[in-house]
Amino acid sequence: MVRAVNKLSNLRIKAIKKPGRYGDGDGLYYYLSKAGNRSWVFRYRDRVSGKLRDRGLGPARDVTLEQAREAAQMARSELRAGVDPIDIRKAQRLEATRKRLQAVTFGHCTERYIDAHRAAWRNAKHAAQWRSTLDTYAAALLPRLVADIDDVAVLQVLEPVWTSKTETATRLRQRIEAVLDWAAARQYRRGDNPARWRGHLDHLLPTPNKLKAVKPRAALPYADVPAFFVSLRKEAGLAPIALQFQILTATRPGEVVGARWEEFDMANGTWTVPGERMKAGKAHRIPLSPEVVRLLEAVPRTTSFVFPGRRHGGMTTAALLKVLKSLRPGLTVHGFRSTFRDWAADMTAYPREVAEQALAHSLQDKTEAAYRRTDLFTKRARLMRDWAKFCGTPSLSRSSVSTIGSASRTR
Repeated sequence: MVRAVNKLSNLRIKAIKKPGRYGDGDGLYYYLSKAGNRSWVFRYRDRVSGKLRDRGLGPARDVTLEQAREAAQMARSELRAGVDPIDIRKAQRLEATRKRLQAVTFGHCTERYIDAHRAAWRNAKHAAQWRSTLDTYAAALLPRLVADIDDVAVLQVLEPVWTSKTETATRLRQRIEAVLDWAAARQYRRGDNPARWRGHLDHLLPTPNKLKAVKPRAALPYADVPAFFVSLRKEAGLAPIALQFQILTATRPGEVVGARWEEFDMANGTWTVPGERMKAGKAHRIPLSPEVVRLLEAVPRTTSFVFPGRRHGGMTTAALLKVLKSLRPGLTVHGFRSTFRDWAADMTAYPREVAEQALAHSLQDKTEAAYRRTDLFTKRARLMRDWAKFCGTPSLSRSSVSTIGSASRTR
């Protein structure tokens, strides 16, 4: 018996008022739901499970009777070819989604990565450094589809600076790797990360540690510190006071210029730098010697910053460096931490961990770090008093250094 087909017409469809399924033949149905929605459906039997399946062909307001018949005909052709009409549409949608996702640029992924991690970074400066590094050295990658970035593209960015700016290039590689890992997790790309080091780029590029010679920051020998302090105290302005403060507390320049009055307990001689301003991300208590307290008492409290800048906010580290350059060209402000550390090692009997804690250095031994609870504050307070006394002894000469050192060791 020949099956009836094309049983529906546009007039009959318009006359349908009762909810239900109305067949046109060969699996094509016009469907009116109880809610009044009208649509086309192709019904067929799954050849594996034997169950009936319905593949939607679209709403009747958008798909005409003729278009529905054409769609049903295509579905029947797919069935004859052994392809399931529903499964193939799912696969097509997934492929379209994959292509759409992979049409994302490396620059877009960089912005998204920075936005996703901004809250976990210590300050806005870190985000700016991230963007600056990639904008400067990976500009060629930014407009490229992240899915297309391969070994060649990464090497074209890294090789020009790998030997000449090794530290920058190492940081650049790490950031490219992080963005590409993020993109892969978001399904914007597939395959191995072409910027990974271990087992990949380590075979293509020389090891950074073998390229860059360690160049310590230029520092003043500790025997010259007392004479330097004599000259420093003659300088007028707030910046020389800030530099004295930085030397006497053995802190980092950035911690000094960002210092706020609320961080100080003058009565107990304590300065607590909050974790967000520390390199290790942890709050750091600093004992203030009497010399430092007197220094701070002479500073006018005009803003919340101990050492305010010309504009809103704190003084810049460049102001401290400018003072140092005028007195001792070629040195670095950060180098005074090395000066302090050498003095503590050579001239005192204080244990190593006390000096390291004074510099807020993190413990390398993870087991020791997990068990140690004290910050050695009392011992550090004595150490910083001795350091301040050493710095402020103008009569000290190179020949008398060893004498003072012997006295410190017998304490």
